[in-house]
Amino acid sequence: MAEGGTTLEYTPTWVVAVVCTVIVVISLTAERILHFFGKYLKKKNQKPLFEALQKIKEELMLLGFISLLLTVFQDRIAKICISKDLGDQWLPCQEKKEITTANDFQTLFSFLPHGTGRHLLAEASDPAAYCTAKGKVPLLSTTALHHLHIFIFVLAVVHVTFCALTIVFGSIKIHQWKKWEDYAKDMEYDPERDVKTKITHVQEHDFIRNRFLGIGKNSELQGWVFSFFKQFYGSVSKSDYITLRLGFIMTHCRGNPKFNFYNYMMRALEADFKKVVGISWYLWAFVALFLLLNFVGWHTYFWIAFIPFILLLAVGTKLEHIITQLAQEVAERHVAVQGELVVQPSDNHFWFNRPRLILRLIHITLFQNSFEMAFFAWIWVQYGFNSCMMGQVGFIIPRLVIGVFVQFVCSYSTLPLYAFVTQMGSSYKKAIFEEHIHEGLVGWAQKAKKKNKGNAPKMSSNGSSQVGPKEESPLVLEMAEVVEKESSV
Repeated sequence: MAEGGTTLEYTPTWVVAVVCTVIVVISLTAERILHFFGKYLKKKNQKPLFEALQKIKEELMLLGFISLLLTVFQDRIAKICISKDLGDQWLPCQEKKEITTANDFQTLFSFLPHGTGRHLLAEASDPAAYCTAKGKVPLLSTTALHHLHIFIFVLAVVHVTFCALTIVFGSIKIHQWKKWEDYAKDMEYDPERDVKTKITHVQEHDFIRNRFLGIGKNSELQGWVFSFFKQFYGSVSKSDYITLRLGFIMTHCRGNPKFNFYNYMMRALEADFKKVVGISWYLWAFVALFLLLNFVGWHTYFWIAFIPFILLLAVGTKLEHIITQLAQEVAERHVAVQGELVVQPSDNHFWFNRPRLILRLIHITLFQNSFEMAFFAWIWVQYGFNSCMMGQVGFIIPRLVIGVFVQFVCSYSTLPLYAFVTQMGSSYKKAIFEEHIHEGLVGWAQKAKKKNKGNAPKMSSNGSSQVGPKEESPLVLEMAEVVEKESSV
């Protein structure tokens, strides 16, 4: 690899030793912190959060591999030459300006011998001269490679940080509902007794009065408008929680009226955090698409800020509208009911009958907002506030306002709504079982499913069917389906 400046052959050994020691100590410290944090989570039986931590480690390993590729192939990439006309197309800035002063990242180790003007990855002079001799320009200079290297690292760190903050603040908001769970459990509701003795007038129920508001099929638009504004204030009320909780219990846990819905909801949210904190392939594809379209005149960095903003509002409105639909279904079918008011959970209320699609949209929203904030911070530190890539102040202020708004609303409204409303699907999540029970049931369910396939009815020679000596219960088979469905998302 051709490099400029002083090589290791003529660098003082103490400099090499000091730099290596500092890098190794920092790396080992970070690794030990993650290791002990993982042991703490396992000690507290927080397996979903431990799995999320493992996902973060996977992302860090991916970043390390990307860093290795950029370092090893930087000179080879810089020696890929293209014509000057092609190199002047689709530029982020209209004019190229030579930067003569060292930037913040380049001055990080300026205290070392020969530190002034020291190059972090490689000197670009040799690859540039290689292409210049051919009358062409490098495909990507080593300086640009280094800046891209930093941006990818900043993006991953900001995304993981923002996801963690969203989960923390969202959990704080959800924790306020615990008093409603305690209140509902103290009601000592007996389904069999109340069905015979209690009459509930639907229109007088708090849940119907607060949610239905006489908005029927002829006023669908009003229902959506109400749901849109409802997500910003009192997104979930006490009557919402108690009614939907009862609907879940009566559908999936009828034999256990004391079921702790709050704990189940928190376990499901922790399990979903593992999916949200990762960076999937389609999110990396989005990064590549943005970098492609970020050329002068399009202001892509400005318009991209509206994507998480619109997605967030759409998801929040949909979740609120599902609660309104549940109230509408009961109000339109009944004037009075025996026992408590019970809603009927169903996948039909969700987009494409898929409650888990909401999680994917939240994942995209968080990543795009993280991308916007990371891109802004990277440009500011790397090139300065007055960089042409930063844009005009009229474009910068709305981007920052939208970014803060998305992070705040997603933490305190959309995520708690998601954790609550997505339990109103036709099926439950595997988090319905405690961790020690779940581990035993998973193995049992998988064995039962295999055994059920092996005991499939066989046709005898006289045309009659023969059934195996023992068939597993539908609950066991349902558990196997839930495990497969959860793992496939």
